[in-house]
Amino acid sequence: MKKVLIQNNEQLELVREEIRVSSLFSHRNLLPLLDHAIISVKPTQEGSWNHEAYLLFPVHLDGTLLDNFKAMSAKNDFFSTSDVLQIFRQLCAGLEHMHSLEPPYAHNDVKPGNVLLTHRKGESPLAILMDFGSARPARRQIRSRSEALQLQEWASEHCAAPFRAPELWDCPSHADVDERTDIWALGCTLYAIMYGVSPFEYALGESGGSLQLAIVNAQIKWPAGPKPQYPEALHQFVTWMLQPQPSVRPCIDDIIFHVDKLISKFSQ
Repeated sequence: MKKVLIQNNEQLELVREEIRVSSLFSHRNLLPLLDHAIISVKPTQEGSWNHEAYLLFPVHLDGTLLDNFKAMSAKNDFFSTSDVLQIFRQLCAGLEHMHSLEPPYAHNDVKPGNVLLTHRKGESPLAILMDFGSARPARRQIRSRSEALQLQEWASEHCAAPFRAPELWDCPSHADVDERTDIWALGCTLYAIMYGVSPFEYALGESGGSLQLAIVNAQIKWPAGPKPQYPEALHQFVTWMLQPQPSVRPCIDDIIFHVDKLISKFSQ
């Protein structure tokens, strides 16, 4: 149960939009909204809200990918190449559903904290993408400096910084932004499934390091990882998705075609 305290009309509209958008999707790798209610409440002394929203979702007891990373890093544990690819393939399937709607929707906040895992005996974990609070129609025409700045400001509030695409950090005054912002975040998430962090978080720990610069220049660093190491083909796959120019970044159908080839090559 997700409970939202609503203090003004703007917040009320955001919750209504999340409910509306969540009801557009129906896919086994997207978390379904089972039920919802918005109720009026009398403002109390300590609380100034005037509505409460309740959103009901299925429970997944094994937590998010992020929760799993924390438990695994404590044991210096990594997902197998096969599990990495199977988890990733399921995220692709969920995003393909969103990107193939008319109009296409972008999730806008693909990251390990928004991926629920369920461990299954004898097979790869079930992966489900959740939280559609930032999901919007994907295609936006930017035709002025003020529109570009508006998009950047919106992205800074709705898209997690280490997974945010370059065009959302520094948007040109004339640009066509589309669902390939999600492909960038997907590439970052594949890297994270392997190594437990975004490919650019190292910049936060460097003196004088800039997360934005590392992202805009796609400066990826590869950590040691498991022994034996992940196949070089996975690194090339990540690099292919993390192209700073959105016009040359692949679409979700390209990604699925490629990941299926990798699965048949590397899965036992």
